[in-house]
Amino acid sequence: MPEQVPGATIGVVGGGQLGRMLAEAASPLGVEVIVLDPTPDCPASPPAVGQIEAEFDDEAAIRDLATRVDVLTLEIELADPNGLEAAMEATGTPVHPAPSDLEMTRDKLREAEALADAGVPVADFRRVDDADSLQAAFDDLGSPLMLKARRGGYDGRGNAVVEDVPDAEDYFGTLDGLVAEQLVDFERELSVIGVRGEDEIDTFPVGENVHEAEILRETIVPARISDDVRDEALSVAHDVVSVMEGRGVFGIELLETPDGEVLANEIAPRPHNSGHYTIEGTVTSQFEQHVRAILGLPLGVTALRDTTAMANLLGTGDGSRPASLVGVEDALGMPGVHLHWYGKHEVRPLRKMGHVTATGEDAAAVLETVTAARDAIDFE
Repeated sequence: MPEQVPGATIGVVGGGQLGRMLAEAASPLGVEVIVLDPTPDCPASPPAVGQIEAEFDDEAAIRDLATRVDVLTLEIELADPNGLEAAMEATGTPVHPAPSDLEMTRDKLREAEALADAGVPVADFRRVDDADSLQAAFDDLGSPLMLKARRGGYDGRGNAVVEDVPDAEDYFGTLDGLVAEQLVDFERELSVIGVRGEDEIDTFPVGENVHEAEILRETIVPARISDDVRDEALSVAHDVVSVMEGRGVFGIELLETPDGEVLANEIAPRPHNSGHYTIEGTVTSQFEQHVRAILGLPLGVTALRDTTAMANLLGTGDGSRPASLVGVEDALGMPGVHLHWYGKHEVRPLRKMGHVTATGEDAAAVLETVTAARDAIDFE
């Protein structure tokens, strides 16, 4: 049943930028947030009402968090599903998305198997445990292959396109615990933020993503695709969310093939980088929607308010140094531009430090504006 609002408290395992934006979205609803994160003064600590400093898999700390909140959720896949399950059993505090959703999505083989079993279109895949099974995957699926670590991959880390077994050994070292996927010749990378509420499933508009070195650089919404591809992407996303057991928002990465087929690629059981555009771009943001869903409240409207583009602000330079920004005034002087700074104290190469969005009527102009705003900002 819905928790008391205002007055509910959410516990979030993880206190990074997603936790920060969850707390910011919860506040207008009268909902408080407590985060669990090992980093003192983590990015989510300013808008949150409290922080437990502990590792993401600290079962005692997760149980302590559960005693102080009405529902547990997560913003990082390093959260321990067993610890979440144990905390739920010990305290009766519900966990959304379900620990089983996290356990499935953080194992790329189990994820692919679950989707395939449900009839969701995915790239052909094989389990890899050693050189022989990898060679068999090459024989079956061709070369090159997309090879992924079953666990621990994040922002493209743990993924590599490999030509043969020695190539894979050079990248991964051990060949145990991998999944091989047929390399998809895709037209575009797409994404949909799906949401499962107490008694309904909904989807946000289809986004078009640009990656470089496996890290998201820009998202443009609506995606520049045909109506048929858009309908197919939303249908696939709906079917993906139907596989999940718990409530909440799910980031669903998709691939559009040259013949218009849409394949599910990966799932994040939490708000997603490609959904940051929703803060300015849709009637309800992905973060407010997540709060609504896990508390059992009615879901908000997901309609697009305006054409929107988002660009990540990634760390530059060679090493770690204190983070400060220059060029903010130039960026904010551009029409329709909004800045989101994550409050991280150190900048490192390619670290996600913030993002900018731009809204308008014309997709090309909005994308040009948001990339200009991003390029105007730099780190001292």
